[in-house]
Amino acid sequence: MNILNLFKKRGPEIPVSSNAAERYEVILSGAGGQGLILAGKILAEAASIYDNKEAVMSQSYGPEARGGASRAEVIISSSAIDYPKVTRADILLAMTQQALDKYGAMLEEDGLLVVNQAVVKDIPAHFKNVFKAPFDSLSMELLELSIASNLIALGALVSITRVVSKEALIRACLGRVPQKFIVPDRVAIDIGFKVVQDSGFKWENPKK
Repeated sequence: MNILNLFKKRGPEIPVSSNAAERYEVILSGAGGQGLILAGKILAEAASIYDNKEAVMSQSYGPEARGGASRAEVIISSSAIDYPKVTRADILLAMTQQALDKYGAMLEEDGLLVVNQAVVKDIPAHFKNVFKAPFDSLSMELLELSIASNLIALGALVSITRVVSKEALIRACLGRVPQKFIVPDRVAIDIGFKVVQDSGFKWENPKK
């Protein structure tokens, strides 16, 4: 697929609702080396620095730094956050089957599950709101990189939830990534937004 054709047709940006949820609890999970900790930092900074919300982020690694379990927890709120850990997630990103198996029980019944379609195959039927996309394949086919799938997934997550604004996400991303990856990582966010736009997928946080 020619990446120049990817953004020829753009629908209108969806405005952020004035009734946005007061609080989101988010888990970004996968394997070490997939960039979930970086994604968590970008999301938290987008909320706190650029969208003027309260945000906290914590992280966890498995026994191996690369290949073992990796999890970032981000809480975003319009008011003070009194406890910095996720208790019941509103949103769960699972980039591996192991991540879903391990953290799926933490997702609220009406929460949003975002999965890396090519590798997460076994999705329990009780999950009601599931968005699937081949983030690894999109990264390789459109950017010729294996390391941008985290930002494609993050872009998709933000496109669905509007937990932060797109502008804030982009600014936080560009402030975090190495200079040589600024262009592909910026495009990765657009890819995530477009995948959601083309799918027509919708989710409304029941806490709103």
